[in-house]
Amino acid sequence: MSAVSQPVTAVITGASSGIGEAVAHRLAREPGARLVLVARREDRLRQLAESLSVPTTYIAADLTDDDAPARVVKHVGGHCERLTLLVNNAGASWRATFADGGYANVRRTMELNFDAVVRLTEALLPLLRESAPSAIVNVASTAGRVARPGAGAYSASKFALAGWTDSLYAEERAHGVHVGLVLPGFIATEGFPAAELTSRRLTRRAVSTPERAAEAILDAGLRGRAERYVPRPYALIGVARLLVPGLMRRLASGGAGAALTTKTGADLAERDGKTGPS
Repeated sequence: MSAVSQPVTAVITGASSGIGEAVAHRLAREPGARLVLVARREDRLRQLAESLSVPTTYIAADLTDDDAPARVVKHVGGHCERLTLLVNNAGASWRATFADGGYANVRRTMELNFDAVVRLTEALLPLLRESAPSAIVNVASTAGRVARPGAGAYSASKFALAGWTDSLYAEERAHGVHVGLVLPGFIATEGFPAAELTSRRLTRRAVSTPERAAEAILDAGLRGRAERYVPRPYALIGVARLLVPGLMRRLASGGAGAALTTKTGADLAERDGKTGPS
């Protein structure tokens, strides 16, 4: 059963690469779709918009800026009569232990991965209600169920996003706004290359594709699913965390946890003095 009225008008954040770009391509196959792409890199957004076969506009914005939600709302209001899908996909991770990264790393990660999502959703919620049936899809992570060393700030932001999503789902059902959650595992993207895993035969198959994540986002948005892991078997990790928390903690603090803590695009960009993908 569809959770969104047709045709779809969607805002996609983090649309310049990776999962966000894949979502744009996938939604462009929906009859009558209209898309609004949001990310920081205007050149990437322009190229993507020009490559799609449906009406597409874009706005280059850093979602952590104070005026970003208002700018997106103004853009959507000027180009779309309604809004039936919001895909909150933008996010990043800077790997650091708490002793090394401290509160500063937690703050910048929460600012983008959680605070910016909440602020944009607040700004667009009135239009989503007016356009009901409509949907919001929050892209969290399997790391929002199980934390690993060196990725505590990222996990904290995604744990927060998952919890807030559950509450928002219950609150907005009466208003015709479905709220879905997608929890990707390792997805090979510019922001999360997972090179340490794809280079080894034993771990290569644990890494999935942006296209599979995009299909899960459509499940959680257009098809009304409450929650989707990508790949699906990653749901077992969340179950194991509930049933055998001690074992999962021991695994995370041992060699397995270290092996699965990969470098991110934000790490590489910071090393090279750049701002990183979004």
